[in-house]
Amino acid sequence: MKKKYLLIGIIVFGFIIYYLGWSLSPGSYARAETYKFNVSEKTLIEIINEVKLENHSINLNTYGYQDGRESHWHSFYFYYKDKNQIIHTWTRPKSKTETTFAFVGYKNGNDLGNWINANENFWWWKNSKAKTEFETRILNKIKEKINKRKPKESTQITD
Repeated sequence: MKKKYLLIGIIVFGFIIYYLGWSLSPGSYARAETYKFNVSEKTLIEIINEVKLENHSINLNTYGYQDGRESHWHSFYFYYKDKNQIIHTWTRPKSKTETTFAFVGYKNGNDLGNWINANENFWWWKNSKAKTEFETRILNKIKEKINKRKPKESTQITD
C-alpha cells in the first residue's frame, strides 16, 4: 500500500515540476510549435515566398504586417481569409544546412494585439485544432516544395 502512495506521489510531483517548467518557459517564443527542416534558411525563405505567391488565399498583404528579419528571426505572416485570421511564423537557422520553422500564433484580423500562442494551453488537445489547420493549410505546402527540391532529404518535425 505504501508503494502505491509513493508511486502516486512521485507521479504527481513529476507532473507539477513539468507544469512549472512549461508555464515558466523562457524566451520570446517559448510556446511556438517548431519544425526542423534539412535546408538552409535562405532556401526555406525562398520556398515560403513561393508558397505565398502561389496560394493567394493564405498570402497576407493587408493589416500592415510585413514579412522580414527581426533580430534572430525572419517573420512571415499568413492569412486565413475564410476565418479572418492572421498567422505568425518565423524561421531561424540552426546550422548552415538546418533551419527551424515555427508556428508562433494567430489572431483575428481586426483585433489589435490579442495574439493566441500556438501552444497556449498546457493540455495538447486544446491546441491541436489550430496546429492541424496550420499544418494542412501552410506547412504541408512548404514540405512539398522542399521535397521537390531535395527528394533524398526528409523533413523532420520536432517540438
